[in-house]
Amino acid sequence: MMDDLSTPPDSVRLQGLFDAMRTAARARPVVDLATRLDRLTRLRAMVLTHEQALVDAIGRDFGHRPAADTRILDIAPLLNAIHHARRRLKSWMRPRRRPVSWLFQPARAWIEPRPLGVVGVVAPWNYPLYLALGPAVDALAAGNRVLIKPSELCPAFSDLLARIVADSFAPDELAVVTGGPDLAARFCALPFDHLVFTGSTAVGRKVAQAAAPNLTPVTLELGGKSPAILAPDADPARAARSILFGKIINAGQTCVAPDYVLAPRDMLPALTDALHGRARDILGDGPCPTAIISDRHHARLMGLLDDLPPGTRVQTIGRDDPATRRMALRLVIDPAPDSALMREEIFGPILPVLPVDDIAQALDFVAGRDRPLAAYVFARSSRAARAHLAPLVAGGVTIGGTILHLAQDELPFGGVGASGMGAYHGSAGFERFSHMMPVFDPGPVNAFERMGPRFGRMAMAAYRLLRMR
Repeated sequence: MMDDLSTPPDSVRLQGLFDAMRTAARARPVVDLATRLDRLTRLRAMVLTHEQALVDAIGRDFGHRPAADTRILDIAPLLNAIHHARRRLKSWMRPRRRPVSWLFQPARAWIEPRPLGVVGVVAPWNYPLYLALGPAVDALAAGNRVLIKPSELCPAFSDLLARIVADSFAPDELAVVTGGPDLAARFCALPFDHLVFTGSTAVGRKVAQAAAPNLTPVTLELGGKSPAILAPDADPARAARSILFGKIINAGQTCVAPDYVLAPRDMLPALTDALHGRARDILGDGPCPTAIISDRHHARLMGLLDDLPPGTRVQTIGRDDPATRRMALRLVIDPAPDSALMREEIFGPILPVLPVDDIAQALDFVAGRDRPLAAYVFARSSRAARAHLAPLVAGGVTIGGTILHLAQDELPFGGVGASGMGAYHGSAGFERFSHMMPVFDPGPVNAFERMGPRFGRMAMAAYRLLRMR
């Protein structure tokens, strides 16, 4: 491939980096604690050293994104994940003893975590730093080499990340490749030991198809329509505050943002008033602070509004600023369930609010659609909310709030069904990117093997005992 003049240079570099990582991983399949900690420490130092440059690059890619938002939503969770992994890594790496059946006594059994090898990460644009390096934290902690493909919608950030990673890591440890959809397709077709993708369900299907010929295991963090469900005894003001927290940050461009609200019919006036008032407190007369990432994404969101049937009630809070692609928040009251707004993941500052007759109808509405990446339940108490959760299946849940389960290092983050497969974060991520290798030591006696072959009286006596249990 290196001699094929028709192969684009970025693909040549991609193949070279992958080959170097795979060779290094096979030559050193066991990675000690000190090496893993060193890599995590260098990653932290890299982020802190280039913090301002990262903030500036992400701001340029969005066109407008408050520096504080990038620090709080991208950098802070990444630093926290690194800190958590460094503190817990020694215990994660320990062998885990497992019980042994009486038939095999006096033997021992345990599980030893082993690095998988080379992990590929295809990162999205909405949280470009955290969703590129967050999975890398877990993969590096597990002893792997990591190759990252950032989104082409963040060119300034992607180029900067490639440079600073190259300055901080050997190319066979951690590396970044940049390019468009063609490179992404070649990336996903490489025989990684594990591939992580964060993005839309439609693209996630293509990633899984590209990985299938190599039998590459995948973790797909996708999306979907994450509901916020209010029980009849919920506090509308408190729910409104939490829902808008999850909806307005990053202008709704968050995979676990509340996509729509289901509320009791008689609560709808109080809830919409609370949502309107709280949004006015946050936005005033201006737009959402963060811009929509591209003209194409902005046009899609405006198209969802344009396609609403005549007579649909829409409340606009704040104002649009088309020149900067910053949008007002819109509440869409009782949209048609078959509208594009209710079929597609919104991924922007538009919030449908739908009335239901009771909590059972709300849960049936959610159950009748693809399983969401997240769900949010509001009730008078945590105990009541947990009771409502019983029939609900979602990637993750926050009770009495939104998106906060994602920030917990020891809660796995992942989807279910159309919203994804696999999960990472903390110990779940360490195990996701490790081969949990079983080991069995029969000891000096190895009594089971003495029963056969051929199996005789001793083996049959053991069999009769087994049947009696």
